[in-house]
Amino acid sequence: MLIVFKVLYLQHTYASYALWRLAGDTSFVLLFRYKFDDERVTKEDMKRALEEQYGGEEELPQTNPGFNNTPFKFTKYSNAYMLVYIRESDKDKIICNVDEKDIAEHLRERLKKEQEEKEHKKKEKAEAHLYTIIKVARDDDLAGQIGKDIYFDLVDHDKVRSFRIQKQITFNVFKEEIAKEFGIPVQFQRFWLWAKRQNHTYRPNRPLTPLEETQSVGTLREVSNKVHNAELRLFLEVELGLDLRPIAPPDKTKEDILLFFKHYNPEKEELRFVGRLFVKSTGKPIEILSKLNKMAGYAPDEEINLYEEIKFEPSVMCEPIDKKITFRASQLEDGDIVCFQKSLPVESTEQFRYPDVPSFLEYVHNRQIVHFRSLEKPKEDDFCLEMSRLYTYDDVVERVAQQLGLNDPSKIRLTSHNCYSQQPKPQPIKYRGVDHLSDMLVHYNQTSDILYYEVLDIPLPELQGLKTLKVAFHHATKDEVVIHTIRLPKQSTVGDVINDLKTKVELSHPDAELRLLEVFYHKIYKIFPPSEKIENINDQYWTLRAEEIPEEEKNLGPNDRLIHVYHFTKETAQNQMQILNFGEPFFLVIHEGETLAEIKVRIQKKLQVPDEDFAKWKFAFLSLGRPEYLQDSDIVSSRFQ
Repeated sequence: MLIVFKVLYLQHTYASYALWRLAGDTSFVLLFRYKFDDERVTKEDMKRALEEQYGGEEELPQTNPGFNNTPFKFTKYSNAYMLVYIRESDKDKIICNVDEKDIAEHLRERLKKEQEEKEHKKKEKAEAHLYTIIKVARDDDLAGQIGKDIYFDLVDHDKVRSFRIQKQITFNVFKEEIAKEFGIPVQFQRFWLWAKRQNHTYRPNRPLTPLEETQSVGTLREVSNKVHNAELRLFLEVELGLDLRPIAPPDKTKEDILLFFKHYNPEKEELRFVGRLFVKSTGKPIEILSKLNKMAGYAPDEEINLYEEIKFEPSVMCEPIDKKITFRASQLEDGDIVCFQKSLPVESTEQFRYPDVPSFLEYVHNRQIVHFRSLEKPKEDDFCLEMSRLYTYDDVVERVAQQLGLNDPSKIRLTSHNCYSQQPKPQPIKYRGVDHLSDMLVHYNQTSDILYYEVLDIPLPELQGLKTLKVAFHHATKDEVVIHTIRLPKQSTVGDVINDLKTKVELSHPDAELRLLEVFYHKIYKIFPPSEKIENINDQYWTLRAEEIPEEEKNLGPNDRLIHVYHFTKETAQNQMQILNFGEPFFLVIHEGETLAEIKVRIQKKLQVPDEDFAKWKFAFLSLGRPEYLQDSDIVSSRFQ
């Protein structure tokens, strides 16, 4: 639907038309772009007309250029349309009728497909109450997922075959569909219900009874699992004969336990599903060792160790199984998982990273791919390392040092990632300031996979005893600004900073005196006294500026004043005037009775501004953010009484 608004402007009638674009398409070009805001009409550039209409990233002004306070970015949201105003008299030249033949073939096909998908989803949603989703897991699913997509439990139900069946259909009828789908005759199918245990694992619990198979699938879904009531999850047990053809499942009594088996190879660090067996609860693991060896491809008499995979959340529990006591005594039941591996001599365990099943599962549960970025290039991944969330601080920096070819890991300094701003956190991680890698990656209730690193010139423990400040030095006669890093003991004073800086900078004359200023948003807020301790000085958000003290400021008369001068411009936003500061602020000595005209001469000389540019400058006294413009004849000192 197209809504047209007519606007009378500059003695012409304009009509506004909704203009929208498909996702990702910004190929149209507007020759003239105007913003209509109530009674105001302003011309806009391409960036504001296109990018700012469709959201994107917005960046707050950088208050401290050249320092490590990266500007905070936030996401802007906006509707993907704009109003285009067309002069009424030119409408016929610009607007034309569009029918189907004017739309490109690929767009017609895409729109048709999208409409069909939309209608299909709408129909499915409307009919959802009439159907039951049945997810059927088989041995092939377990073998295909364990060791690749998953390691714990048996299967990811989102990746198994799913059926959408009308609720009133009986389960026996559904089995006929399974026979067609998988080629398994109905009489050779046995289905197990899954159950969520108290330890949050999810295992096959019991087979369906013949009576249950006569019920409707809707009824089965309602009674089978209270947690996953939106779908019915099943495990299809199929027994194979010697010719690998399906045969009837064996009778199951209360004494029979269905166990699932995973095999672990410490040399390959590989865990895989190898099969399942029915065992008697009164039997012992030692009685099935030859069958397990056959599953793994070992010799019948190979010595193997068995473990029960009990749970994995919030921590892994995997315990050895005594091969000489009964399954009942080991508290094994239907759906339990047994992991096994070759027995290793004690002397050979050191050659493997994870010599046994518990250590491997612990590793899998806690492993984390960490993306490391240089703090100097915070947008680019430098390298990635696979680590354990249980790694200590020393483990992490040692791995990073190895990656960088650095002999001394203590020269690595790490910084955590802010998940909200997508920037490094302002403060780095202190030496051994966290216990584990998991502590480095957490940010409030979110977990990141990014860490930033620096290579220091001295060990971090030594550096932490020092205070590091970034100081911008402004030369008395040169425009160049050089940023110096000053590193001193935390008990040092501003005077010590100035003395250290004097050894690194070029002064206008040997006896020049320096001062240290605090600058924020292009305004001077403080002159640091030489005796002030540097420990609490913050250069993250404020710029520290050092400069020579001019001779005229050292010999102020009783009626002279030292005033603060800064540059500003006015900008109108949302019908309100805003004062925006820019450039480098400075101090200026003014004398009693001195007019603005006289002061302007000195300012122009100090800043070396050409006459043509300086003639455009205006001067104002600012109080509470409001400019009061001055005339050349005004006595400036009277404003500072």
